[in-house]
Amino acid sequence: MILVYDVAVERVAKVLKVGRRYLTWVQNSVLEGELTGAQLERLKAELRDVMDEEEDSVLIYVLRSERWLERQELGKRKGGLGWVV
Repeated sequence: MILVYDVAVERVAKVLKVGRRYLTWVQNSVLEGELTGAQLERLKAELRDVMDEEEDSVLIYVLRSERWLERQELGKRKGGLGWVV
């Protein structure tokens, strides 16, 4: 899965902290990794606790299979050591 967020400056660190408990940070405001259904639900609940749903935005892309995923990188690698397909 890929999680992308656009939140107010005062909540960026909180959202990143929650996301990093479940996923690998790979870019500014981008995390990726594999989660079970239960982990995904816990992540969403924790994100709702720290974000303002009137102002902030979080997108979660659930990829059904790595078979159909190709990840390409250009430039300097940021964040953690996420998986590369």
